[in-house]
Amino acid sequence: MTATGPATGDDAPALRQRAVDALLSARERTATLTSCVDDPDLLAQHSPLMSPLVWDLAHIGNQEELWLLRAVGGREALRPDIDKVYDAFEHPRVERPSLPLLPPDEARGYVADVRARVLDVLESTPLHGSPLVDSGFAFGMIAQHEQQHDETMLITHQLRRGPAALSAPPPPPAPADAAALPAEVLVPGGPFTMGTSTEPWALDNERPGHTRDVPGFFIDTVPVSNGAYVRFIEDGGYDDPRWWAPEGWAYIREHALAAPLFWRREGNAWLRRRFGVVEPVPAEEPVLHVSWYEADAYARWAGRRLPTEAEWEKAARHDPATGRSRRYPWGDADPSPERANLGQRHLQPAPVGSYPEGASPLGVRQLMGDVWEWTAGDFLPYPGFAAFPYREYSQVFFGSSYKVLRGGCFAVGTVACRGTFRNWDHPVRRQIFSGFRTARDAAPEAA
Repeated sequence: MTATGPATGDDAPALRQRAVDALLSARERTATLTSCVDDPDLLAQHSPLMSPLVWDLAHIGNQEELWLLRAVGGREALRPDIDKVYDAFEHPRVERPSLPLLPPDEARGYVADVRARVLDVLESTPLHGSPLVDSGFAFGMIAQHEQQHDETMLITHQLRRGPAALSAPPPPPAPADAAALPAEVLVPGGPFTMGTSTEPWALDNERPGHTRDVPGFFIDTVPVSNGAYVRFIEDGGYDDPRWWAPEGWAYIREHALAAPLFWRREGNAWLRRRFGVVEPVPAEEPVLHVSWYEADAYARWAGRRLPTEAEWEKAARHDPATGRSRRYPWGDADPSPERANLGQRHLQPAPVGSYPEGASPLGVRQLMGDVWEWTAGDFLPYPGFAAFPYREYSQVFFGSSYKVLRGGCFAVGTVACRGTFRNWDHPVRRQIFSGFRTARDAAPEAA
């Protein structure tokens, strides 16, 4: 579905079906993540960085009620008494276990009741007439919100101690031609369209589309692998302040960091804990659970740098043959299992070099899915940015406290992943499914 404007009588049924499918897909995943553990696990806070799973569950329902039942449907509030409990800006995560949370069974009943009413609203609401409902925006926004919380809950599962709770799907297939790939790809200099003014479910920080002139640069064909990152570690990367931003050096010294989160060394082998299972670190997978400071230090050690956000998006979207920016590296078609590792289909990244059908026009691979990729810059608004439909989604986070991640990861729902999608977090964060690739300037004659 590539609709770019308000629904007409001809396309409204397709948009409604798209919204239904997105909402149901998100809810199926939410049920998987909350039904695989018992009630004490749902109520527990497994890390001060994360909410109890049962908070996320009821928060999903509360946001759906606020936006789709009340704002779009004009319905009377079902549970106004819990609005403040599930307001993410009212209570930091560390405080949420002490709130009067809905018990698991009540939370499940609440989200189910809200959803049944929302589907009635969707069936009867014209998908035009205001920015909130044009092309089903509000329904797409809420489907994306739920998938984002599903990713958050998957992070909580990774932080959770104890035996594995999630059933393990098969690992992603290995690429046949990885060894033959070039190390880097030249992205020629020149203008391209960054962001979007036409993607119907794009969120406010992706807008508006605008022209950026980007000098030529080289970018890694694939994300940095575990094997490559081990070489950084074994070369004393965590012990040499030359490679680190001052704040990053202070942070790793204070917290005695010497490897990615969830890694440990036993003899000559590196092991990792992944969703309750301890296993050898696979050398061919993209490195995961590294902070921006670690990514930046590796890039410096390698004689390179992190790509800027504009460079990353140009590598992912710009088609030199036509001069246009695509929705995805492979084109405008929605993601599929052959193109990208998304949607919790696998519980790990695919080996570097995977998904040749998802490559960009210049041959860069795995720009969508597998691991979120840190970029060099701060999270800032685009020229002409306007907060919509509320300031707290993006605007309150703009500034130097947050770095931008692009491309999604294996835990991202397809509805919440596209070439313009922007994620952000503090540069110290490592519990997220974050990796990176590196870049370098091109000489004038190459560019």
